[in-house]
Amino acid sequence: MKSVVITDVSTQDVRFRLKPGEGTDAIHTNPQYAYAVARLHTDASLTGVGLALTLGAGTEMVCHAIKELAQLLVGREIEELMADFGQIFRQIADHPQLRWLGPHKGVVHLALASLSNACFDLWAKARGVPLWNLLVNLTPEAILRLLDLSYLEDVLHPEDAINLLRREALHRHDRESVLTQGYPGYDTSIGWFHYSDDQVRENVRRAVDAGFLAMKLKVGSPDTAHDIRRAKIVREVAGTDVQIMLDANQQWTLPIALRTCLDLMAIQPYWIEEPTHPDDVLAHQTLARAISPVKVAVGEHIPNRVLFKNYMQAGAAHFIQVDCTRVGGISEFITVSLLARHFNLPVVPHVGDMGQIHQHLVLFNRVVLGHETIFLEYIPHLRDYFRYPAIVEGGVYRPPQEPGSSSDLLD
Repeated sequence: MKSVVITDVSTQDVRFRLKPGEGTDAIHTNPQYAYAVARLHTDASLTGVGLALTLGAGTEMVCHAIKELAQLLVGREIEELMADFGQIFRQIADHPQLRWLGPHKGVVHLALASLSNACFDLWAKARGVPLWNLLVNLTPEAILRLLDLSYLEDVLHPEDAINLLRREALHRHDRESVLTQGYPGYDTSIGWFHYSDDQVRENVRRAVDAGFLAMKLKVGSPDTAHDIRRAKIVREVAGTDVQIMLDANQQWTLPIALRTCLDLMAIQPYWIEEPTHPDDVLAHQTLARAISPVKVAVGEHIPNRVLFKNYMQAGAAHFIQVDCTRVGGISEFITVSLLARHFNLPVVPHVGDMGQIHQHLVLFNRVVLGHETIFLEYIPHLRDYFRYPAIVEGGVYRPPQEPGSSSDLLD
């Protein structure tokens, strides 16, 4: 295998114009999809590309942090780097000065996400395979060396992790059909917060015709009747066989969430997503108990494995929506997925990358970790900006075939 050495790291602040209403929710009423891009330049004709999602303002700060954190990577050969990436990840995350700005959250952790994702992209490109192909063919020992399990030892010791990986390896052949059949998606763009009722109806019809069996509606209006009316529209048009998720994007306080979630149970939602502040584990625990059997989903704004651990310990979430562009990249995504498997909780990622990287990661989760196949969020608004956009046909993500993590943007 040819040596590939990282010679330099550059960044790019990339922002995209959205159409009216797209991407809006109860909190983020004027979003601008954007990426803090990390590029790993090499002595070969390969460039590793990493993404961290922002909503416009502040992207330049993440790019600056990427440059500050990148020094440990320059001069490293990619195979040598990834052979013990968990240690490198921890070194970068625990930068003796920049860690103070987190720790392990905010601008510096988004920068780490972009860098980490770029490393995995370059690794797959150096091997000439799609990222999912690389990941599903790693040994349990090699997977463990990619991860930083610090602060998890009270619930998931490294020995527990390696035993879980070896146990699941015994049955992986029963799950490998997903690598050819693809992974089901759900349409999250049918009901953005500022869409009119007529737009919602038309989008639901279009999603059903496209083969989607699940879709998501934004809620969180000051007028609960508004949310209920829109939710009933989705259920009426989609029918009883389609799963409907409701996403409040942290808008509610706990008392409001308790009352409103009970009101919304009439449409039988598959889950209620981000019902209140993402740092408030105990509020989610209270809500999860109160609205059962309706389930709670969280993860879009949970920044690290430690807070995810607390959610799982408390029984405060039923669906884990870890996002590799929010936590510290693919490495920490795998760590959280491993932790969720230990707690027997399903992982349904939030896709700040628009599903580009996560289409690889859900295949890994299914084949290697034995996670249940549920579905992966699909947001089509940036398709035209990717060199190899995710292919979703009949509501199903088709496994990508190009080398890398599908993160390359058009010039």
